Amino acid sequence: MSAETPAEKVLRAELSDAGVRVPAPPCPVDRLGRRRRNKICIAIIALGGFNFLAYTLTYAALGGDAHNGFRRPADAERGVAAAYFVRGHHLRSLSGQEREVSKGAWTYSYIHSIFVFVTSAAMIISMLVLARPHIIATMRDGFVSGTTFVTAFATVVVLLTVFAVFLFAWDFFAQLGNG
Repeated sequence: MSAETPAEKVLRAELSDAGVRVPAPPCPVDRLGRRRRNKICIAIIALGGFNFLAYTLTYAALGGDAHNGFRRPADAERGVAAAYFVRGHHLRSLSGQEREVSKGAWTYSYIHSIFVFVTSAAMIISMLVLARPHIIATMRDGFVSGTTFVTAFATVVVLLTVFAVFLFAWDFFAQLGNG
């Protein structure tokens, strides 16, 4: 499936027939057609916004999230089952207030907390892809080229997201393994 317009196909064929080697676009994003790429980016931004709204509503409904809360392990000797708590910082009081929830609600809240990072990063990168032509055009004669800036910024977003997801996932599994 080619993203080239018919005119670009004709030009590429003529250049190829003339013996001129036409390289592929330098950036993988440029391999998609502009309209299709923009529609995908806008859809990612909308889905990320919806996910953030769902997280916010869940946070408000539960009174916090599992990452700010904790899991109290079961105590077989005393016959106490594991208890799961969410905590909302400054939602109910200045110090935050714990609320016991079911294991399913706690697990969902924790996993959703992890994936908010992923969708937020996808939104930022989609916005960067949409703004990339303008960034490149306005940073031509600067200390750093627009292409370098976009690449560096996207790399920082990806690395920070991977780090945050790793930390949250590590804490999640540590909480589950705690008794």
